[in-house]
Amino acid sequence: QVHLVESGGGSVQAGASLRLSCVASGSISNAYTMGWFRQVPGKEREFVAAVSWLGGSTNYATSAEGRFIISRGDARNTVHLRMNSLKDEDTAVYYCAARPGNGASGQASSYDYWGQGTQVSVSS
Repeated sequence: QVHLVESGGGSVQAGASLRLSCVASGSISNAYTMGWFRQVPGKEREFVAAVSWLGGSTNYATSAEGRFIISRGDARNTVHLRMNSLKDEDTAVYYCAARPGNGASGQASSYDYWGQGTQVSVSS
């Protein structure tokens, strides 16, 4: 079983920055992609960003491009999401996800493991 734990959420003013982190533990294949998704009540979970096993390949949603930066930690089982210039519409529960393989997929259905989520609230 794979366990993902997110941290770093909170309430901030528009224009501020936050850094989310996720740590993976348990039985997972040697190479796996990690990503971030977000969801607001009444809407489908949407892709934010993903990073390959070695960190050489990243993928961003249009809404995140240029403002968010995803990176793997030195300990490979961690992933960070640096969110800059936050907007009201970034308010959501952010979920960490992991999938075997090296492709930085933006498809939620391709991810096998999910964290419990961390709330990000942005107000203007």
